[in-house]
Amino acid sequence: MTSETDEQVPDGPAAEHEHHHADVSGGWLRAAVFGAMDGLVTNTALVAGVGGGGAAPRAIVLTGVAGLVAGAVSMALGEYTSVKTQNEQLDLEVARERRELDRHPEEELAELVGMLRVRGVEDRLAREVATQLSRDPEVALRLHVVAELGLSPEDRPSPRTAAVSSFLTFAVGAALPLLPYLVGLSLLWVALLCGGLGLVAAGALSSRFTPRPWWYAGLRQLLFGAIAAGATYLVGAAIGVTAT
Repeated sequence: MTSETDEQVPDGPAAEHEHHHADVSGGWLRAAVFGAMDGLVTNTALVAGVGGGGAAPRAIVLTGVAGLVAGAVSMALGEYTSVKTQNEQLDLEVARERRELDRHPEEELAELVGMLRVRGVEDRLAREVATQLSRDPEVALRLHVVAELGLSPEDRPSPRTAAVSSFLTFAVGAALPLLPYLVGLSLLWVALLCGGLGLVAAGALSSRFTPRPWWYAGLRQLLFGAIAAGATYLVGAAIGVTAT
């Protein structure tokens, strides 16, 4: 005789095939990646430009710290505003879709049938499924919003999480090229090396959430940083040489 507990335990291939996905809907991941990359690229390039102009180590540190603070605050405010605006726009669209479901239920049902048909469901079954799903207004609303906007009302990112994440990761990334100067090793090439290693590491870490190999992501970020640092170094050197 089988107990009730035994009947509720999944068995066979379905149980063996359990898998989990990374949580990419909380708003922290994108903000963290952008914050770290932006902090590394910005301050590595800033140090390269000021150092290329022949500035004293104290001036390089002052410029780098100012860039760190200004950039971290700017990133945090920008992420908060961006995510908050996205959520408010989603709320507006959800309210608009809710009104359409209330005012034009037949048209919205036909629209849902069309969505299912596009996904390969045959006509008769598509209408049956759409009719059954539309019996619950909230289910119908969620399906329409996800299908039409590509966003789920339940999985909206947090503006505060995005802001804090971008602030912290920008500050950490921006601090790396300043470390040699802060410990008394006032050599520009060492600062640029620290920034380059940070870019490779940050790119490699970001590859864990993408199909790209770690070396590709790391070298790509190093290339981007090298372009930015090279450009600002040349500008700094030109101004440092020509300025009176």
